[in-house]
Amino acid sequence: MRKPASVRKSTARKAAPARKPAAAAKSTARKPAAKAVATKNSRSGKPAAKSRARVEAAREVRPPDAKPAIDQIAQAKELAREHSVIAVNRALSLLETLARTGPVPLAVLADAAGCGKTVAAELLTTMQSRNFVIQDDGNGLWRLGARWAVLGSAASEQGALAATAMPYLAALGNATGENVYLRVREGMECETVAIYQTDPGLRVYTEVGKRMPLHAGSGRLLLAHAPEAVQTQVLAQRLQRYTPSTRTDATWIAGDLHRIRQRGFLITDSEVVAGTVSVAAAVRDSSGQVVAAILIGAPSLRMRPPRPRALMPSVVEAARKLSHALGLLSEQPAPPLVPTNGQSEPRRVGELAGAWPATALGATISRPHSIFR
Repeated sequence: MRKPASVRKSTARKAAPARKPAAAAKSTARKPAAKAVATKNSRSGKPAAKSRARVEAAREVRPPDAKPAIDQIAQAKELAREHSVIAVNRALSLLETLARTGPVPLAVLADAAGCGKTVAAELLTTMQSRNFVIQDDGNGLWRLGARWAVLGSAASEQGALAATAMPYLAALGNATGENVYLRVREGMECETVAIYQTDPGLRVYTEVGKRMPLHAGSGRLLLAHAPEAVQTQVLAQRLQRYTPSTRTDATWIAGDLHRIRQRGFLITDSEVVAGTVSVAAAVRDSSGQVVAAILIGAPSLRMRPPRPRALMPSVVEAARKLSHALGLLSEQPAPPLVPTNGQSEPRRVGELAGAWPATALGATISRPHSIFR
């Protein structure tokens, strides 16, 4: 029996939802499969293995304690700077050695300067291109170049000696409480180039730029170390008397020059300015030549014996330190002080009894002036 259309339509509507469970079953069937695949891959450990491989590779490329690249660059720059400083020090050592030794072969120069022959040859070749050193074509000896004359003149004009000496003048002045002076020889006279005034109330007996005689006062110490031609010219002329204590006898002065070279210091009383006492010591450069005199100048009232002798070691030590600052390297200790028979003041071993092998600052003692021997 055929049902009515309305009944068939209603039945179709009711039957339609019966298809949904199949779709749902299909969807449900798919999910376990996907889950099973994920579980299978997870069990195989491939993603975890890849992650661990990446971590290990990163650790191999950059260890945990590795420095950043910027630190490595800074370290390289610092290393290059250190090498440059070392090269400059070696070059200066070579130049100072040439100043002391004069023309020498490369092997002797390198050994005296404390560097290898290869390094010394490279540095010397570089300085030769700037005319600071010269190598003789005939014998291969190295010597200082003429360029240093220009630098030396410029340093003198710019007051390099006075600027270098000022800390040592100040130290000596503060230690003794007296004014300290630095003098150099200029031709036939001596000139004050630096003064350290300990107390503004203390009298200054000279001024920077003022010239004084070589035969009297502390200038005689500079005359003792001047070339023989200068000594001859000074002693041959009529010597001026500044005070009753000024020595004008050329024979006596020549003998005193020899004694000054033996002692290495000089104490004078009222020879140029009445009522003043000076204690002076020689200052040497890198070659050992006397280039200046450092001295204490004070009124006689404050310099009564035995104070001048008591101040002498401090003056000699200040001269030694300044000489070292100017490049003097080789020094010998002064002979010890020993008591003298029947005298209140000690004297050094060999003083007035024979020639010393060296002065207080290590320089070889010269013989008396040729016109008196």
